[in-house]
Amino acid sequence: MSDYCTDVLIHIDEALDDANIHDIERDISMIDGVYSACVHENARHLMLVDYDPEDVAAQDLLGQVENQGLHAELIGL
Repeated sequence: MSDYCTDVLIHIDEALDDANIHDIERDISMIDGVYSACVHENARHLMLVDYDPEDVAAQDLLGQVENQGLHAELIGL
């Protein structure tokens, strides 16, 4: 990975329980180029992902969430 880092906010439309949230955080965190992915406990529909845009595109991160059968949007792009 390079030294470049940015972040994106992913809005997840569905209400998820703890197990599903942790599964998605883990899956996103395992993508090459992702430094971290976390959902704030008081805003459980928002996931902040820190990543290297030279290694992975924000649209690919969104796709990973959608591949879980969820509806989501990128915020701030």
